[in-house]
Amino acid sequence: MGKLLFIMLALVLIMPAKSSGNAPEIETLRTASFTMDYFRFGKGNRTLVILPGISVKSVMNYAGAIEESYRLLAEDFTVCVMDRRKDIPARYSVCDMAGDTAEALRALGLSRVCVFGASQGGMMAMKLAADNPGLVDCMILGSTSAQVTPEQYSAVFGGFVRLAEEGNAEALSLAFGEAVYPREVFAQSRELLVESAKTVTPEDLSRFVIMTEGMRGFDVTDGLRKITCPVLVIGSYSDKVFGGDASVRIMELLGGRPGCELFMYDGYGHAAYDTAPDYRERMMNFLRKH
Repeated sequence: MGKLLFIMLALVLIMPAKSSGNAPEIETLRTASFTMDYFRFGKGNRTLVILPGISVKSVMNYAGAIEESYRLLAEDFTVCVMDRRKDIPARYSVCDMAGDTAEALRALGLSRVCVFGASQGGMMAMKLAADNPGLVDCMILGSTSAQVTPEQYSAVFGGFVRLAEEGNAEALSLAFGEAVYPREVFAQSRELLVESAKTVTPEDLSRFVIMTEGMRGFDVTDGLRKITCPVLVIGSYSDKVFGGDASVRIMELLGGRPGCELFMYDGYGHAAYDTAPDYRERMMNFLRKH
């Protein structure tokens, strides 16, 4: 399965990251509404914006490992990895997150960007592209869903929220690891998951609960019909979080328009973006076409 980097794009980020070089500098963007951290690397003329999934520890702590993981794309792109806003309100929906991202990109002077969103980041990306067609040039959606029904939220995310509210970081870590990664990867990483959970703070858990609750009632199925840019949907039939049908459904809602593609893995789980050895190559091949 190759080198597994326990970083950024899983629903929860708790693993210690390693990098062979200097980490990119963390920058802070200040708008009239909020402050948001981000970092950039690469030297390409085009911009690729990465929107990660929910994380317990901020992805900004793992900048070096993320740069290493995406070094293939850094030749053609300047890669910009965005965090959520720093002071999130008590209620913070995915739509709010997408709106903040649009405001942040405009504040950075960016337009016609390529976007890669995974899990909740993919939900944000869909809403971003639907509401801001001039902002997004092309888009990659990894292991995500256009809708979270009440039944799905309760079955998949309710238990995670309960563990976080109870302050049980270890149990939360193990529950996420089991849901996100293939069985053999979870078994191999169990001790690391337990150890890394010791660094999670009550503030981390509170923020996690708010971001997870933000998926309640999410539905961008109508919005997908407004998206006109090329889209690559990458899913996994063995995804235990959203299921493979969610990715297939996104492609159906896109209406088979030119420039839209679907690829489904089998056996790599929800975190195919970490575990599939050819994932970055698939991203690059699509981006170079558009």
